Amino acid sequence: MRIFSKHHLLGIEELSQKEIEFILHTAEAMKEISFRDIKKVPTLRGKTIITFFYEPSTRTRTSFEIAAKRLSADTINISASTSSLVKGESLLDTAKNLQAMQPDVLIIRHPQAGAPHFLAKHIDAAVINAGDGMHEHPTQALLDAMSIIEKKGKIKGLNIAIIGDIAHSRVARSDILLFTKLGAKVTVSGPLTLIPPYIEATGANYCFPIESALENADVVIALRVQQERLKQTYFPDIREYAIRFGLNKKRLSLTKKDAIVMHPGPVNWGVELDPEIMDMPQTIILDQVTNGVAVRMAILYLVTGEKH
Repeated sequence: MRIFSKHHLLGIEELSQKEIEFILHTAEAMKEISFRDIKKVPTLRGKTIITFFYEPSTRTRTSFEIAAKRLSADTINISASTSSLVKGESLLDTAKNLQAMQPDVLIIRHPQAGAPHFLAKHIDAAVINAGDGMHEHPTQALLDAMSIIEKKGKIKGLNIAIIGDIAHSRVARSDILLFTKLGAKVTVSGPLTLIPPYIEATGANYCFPIESALENADVVIALRVQQERLKQTYFPDIREYAIRFGLNKKRLSLTKKDAIVMHPGPVNWGVELDPEIMDMPQTIILDQVTNGVAVRMAILYLVTGEKH
């Protein structure tokens, strides 16, 4: 019996602890490929993978494309602005037309929560959620977990603090779901206006002020304020936010001595993170980016059902 037998990756919510651990184990094996002189294996030769992004992306989109190419798959990249969506074609019609070309995997980022789940019910290709609205971003949570385990050796029993715009962050939701499934204690902090009212139901605790969340933390994850999703004023201004919720050396001194600092990117230096943190050895933002390729290689390998 295969530990991972799902045809789609739609969210952390649908994954069991064993499935998460198996994905991370597979990603560890995939990571080595990226450090070879020739960074390519024939594992997915003959497979066709489409990335379909309705929203801007640098790390997620590029790492999925690199992951596919390192596994020797054929890749096609589509943006909403260059597709027939601008002519009024619906998401379902677009997906069905793409399906008619017989792709094996469709990777989608969409501003509406549930869009990947909707497509998974209507097309045969494996669907991977690369971020749906304010709902989930499962591959980001998986690469975050991989990065933590590399530095800490485990997730179970760790104190993980997530600081910033929790309400509008799909990363926060997926991280909380994954970390709590693997046995971590998760604490969130930020402006009360940016904390969802159901936060306790997710398994996380809310602390204010930020210093309370940072005390004895093993891991600190900073999130940017997602101003593109804000429809009203949630705090006075960015300068005030940086003063009250930005991470700097003084605030990080409250964490454990070996605590690590993470961020899903893009980073607004001087807002959620002080520039003095950039080159600190415990800041592992670029390690997260590296691990993103490995995790996405693992996901592509697993959802296509390959047995190589």
